[in-house]
Amino acid sequence: MLKNLKVKEIMTENVITVTPGEEVVFAFEKLMKHKISALPVIDDEKLVGIVTASDLGHNLVLDNYELGTIVEKVMITDVTCVEPDDTLDHAIDKMNKHGSEGGIINQLVVINKGKIEGIVSDGDIIKALK
Repeated sequence: MLKNLKVKEIMTENVITVTPGEEVVFAFEKLMKHKISALPVIDDEKLVGIVTASDLGHNLVLDNYELGTIVEKVMITDVTCVEPDDTLDHAIDKMNKHGSEGGIINQLVVINKGKIEGIVSDGDIIKALK
C-alpha cells in the first residue's frame, strides 16, 4: 500500500509558517492554537529552518529562553524534506534515517522546485494506513 501512495496524496497543503524574527513564545502559541507539531521557518519565501512544539514547549517550561528570544536563535536549520511525488515508503525511511538518538522525525516539509507545497507528519501517515 505505502509503496504506491504519494506524499502529495496525504500531506497538509495549507502550511502555517513562522519567520526567523518572531518571538519563540508567539511561535509556540501559534503551534498550540492550530494544534500542529511543527512550523517551517520562512525568510523571503525560502525555507530556512523548522521549530517543533516539543522543542519549544520543553524549553519554555524549563525557562531556558530569555524574554524576547526569537525563532532564529533556536530553530533547526538542517530541515529534512521530501517531494510531493515521493512515496510514503520513502518518507517513512527519511523519518527513520534522519531522527536523532534513535528517534524519528515527526514531520517532513514537502518542497517542490524550492517552494513549500505542504508538510507531512507521522499522524498523516497513520491516518493513511487506516
